Amino acid sequence: RNECDAILVGIGTVLTDDPSLLVKEEYVKKPKQLLRIVLDSELRIPQNAKILKDGETMIVTTTDRINTNINKREFVKCGNGKVDIKKLMGILSKKGIKKLLVEGGETVIWEFLNSGLVDEVMVYIAPIIIGGTASPTMAGGEGAKSIEDVIRLKFVEMERLGEGILLKYS
Repeated sequence: RNECDAILVGIGTVLTDDPSLLVKEEYVKKPKQLLRIVLDSELRIPQNAKILKDGETMIVTTTDRINTNINKREFVKCGNGKVDIKKLMGILSKKGIKKLLVEGGETVIWEFLNSGLVDEVMVYIAPIIIGGTASPTMAGGEGAKSIEDVIRLKFVEMERLGEGILLKYS
């Protein structure tokens, strides 16, 4: 996270996990705080969400209805019904965002992969098993309809990170 300019999640991640998406001093000696971006087409973000505290947050929506109870936040309308992520990338580029970390959830990750907007994929394999039929996958959404539609990655490197393994692909 500390190497990026911004971090992006969908509203599903905010509603399910309530992340702060801050860079923590316990992991980085000199953390910088990123612009946190939430894709929230219907403005369902709770006023008490952790992502709205301590730092800069941009809420990307498709509605003209702005929640005035959420103070000091940047609202960006981008798309109709569904956030237009290609248009959003242009907006972020104009703001000086060069390196964006798309942390999820699975539908958002699929949209970025399927739109060809991903330069690098990093997969962390933790030494735990969550299991269950409702466990999230890395990329949900529509998925490939045929073998010709799969998104092919090129293996770059592998690194041990704590008890887990970080795989890098391009």
